[in-house]
Amino acid sequence: MILGQDAAGLGGTLVCLCIGAVVVLAVIAATTIRVVQEYERGVVFRLGRVIGAKGPGLIILLPIVDRMVKVDLRTITLDIPTQEAITGDNVTVRVNAVAYFRVIEPQSAVVQIEDFRRATWQIAQTSLRSVIGEASLDELLAKREQINEKLAKIVDVQTEPWGVKVSIVEVKDVELPDTMQRAMARQAEAEREKRAKIIHAEGEFQAAQMLKEAAATMSSEPTAMQLRYLQTLTEIATEKNSTVIFPVPIDIISAFFDLARSASKKQ
Repeated sequence: MILGQDAAGLGGTLVCLCIGAVVVLAVIAATTIRVVQEYERGVVFRLGRVIGAKGPGLIILLPIVDRMVKVDLRTITLDIPTQEAITGDNVTVRVNAVAYFRVIEPQSAVVQIEDFRRATWQIAQTSLRSVIGEASLDELLAKREQINEKLAKIVDVQTEPWGVKVSIVEVKDVELPDTMQRAMARQAEAEREKRAKIIHAEGEFQAAQMLKEAAATMSSEPTAMQLRYLQTLTEIATEKNSTVIFPVPIDIISAFFDLARSASKKQ
């Protein structure tokens, strides 16, 4: 009986040791074997000193000695919330924007800055207000692409030491005060009236030019004037007027006057 109990106790001890060994091996494997995805890089620190960026794939770390920080290399979309800014011509506007950036140097993104996402967000906010303050309202509304390019360059230069590349910064919406919207509506209406008057004046000028040329032609050709009178008489007759007062050129009836004078002389 005693031998059986000793054998059972020994078997239980061996089982516990095996389970403990498996647990230890699992913990060691979990701390030493890491998998880095294709779009990631792992910045490895050995005893506090960076030894480089590893990956993608399987990475073996020394237990207790090594530590790894993963960095995502995909393009990140950053929304810049709506904020008030004053343009160069002292107009208060509310603008928001969106920025697209990605990490191109994982080691710098981990070592040079504590949180590159938040830092880029703050830089984009301050740069947006600065660029809006240098531009007039008309430039902000009409030259949006130039402002976007200028804003992207400013943010990219400031984030370059962190290994961050800013590709695009786009101003999405520009909200104007109600008074400015009404003033712009009145300005647009006045501009449309101006164009309408100019077009009308140009039409009157062209019509006057054509009438001048027609008058010159008719004055050089008396028969043309007579044909025009007859055409006008025909047009008036179609209106079914009861009384028509029509000026007759003296040339048409001059022949009758000549006949009357010759008849009186014969008598």
